Amino acid sequence: MPKAARYFLGLGSNLGDRRKNLTRAVALLEKAGIRVRRASSIYRTEPKGFAGQPWFYNQVLEAESDLPAAGLLDVAQSVEKAMRRKRTFRNGPRRIDIDILLVSGQAVRTRRLTVPHPRLHLRNFVLVPLREIAPRVVHPALGRTMRTLADESRDRSIVEKLD
Repeated sequence: MPKAARYFLGLGSNLGDRRKNLTRAVALLEKAGIRVRRASSIYRTEPKGFAGQPWFYNQVLEAESDLPAAGLLDVAQSVEKAMRRKRTFRNGPRRIDIDILLVSGQAVRTRRLTVPHPRLHLRNFVLVPLREIAPRVVHPALGRTMRTLADESRDRSIVEKLD
């Protein structure tokens, strides 16, 4: 039996009951067989790219799965669909967004998926929660820890810990 892969997932919501949306997404991921090992605190974050929208609640999960990255992407997209995510425009408002940020120190590049997430190192809304739960995890392409990337980030957007 193949060894389970270790994933870090970024969750975000800025429509409806944002906290409840994150909680429901975690429950649906677990129901689909994704084993959530750790969850960061929830953070209230400033929108990126399109400022004229509600602020986000963001969270990062450390999870395990026997699925390859493409299979986990399918699960994540099915959870988004079950939660009635409507894809409008890039960086637009959404009830839930689930991104695969990292996978077992590996790089994945397909037509559908790039891991590590190509903008992970530029976004405090994922770097700060990653630093909280996985400060020593190394970005496989940059060779730097999440702590270092977060501490040296040039992103000046607001990230407020809620719990």
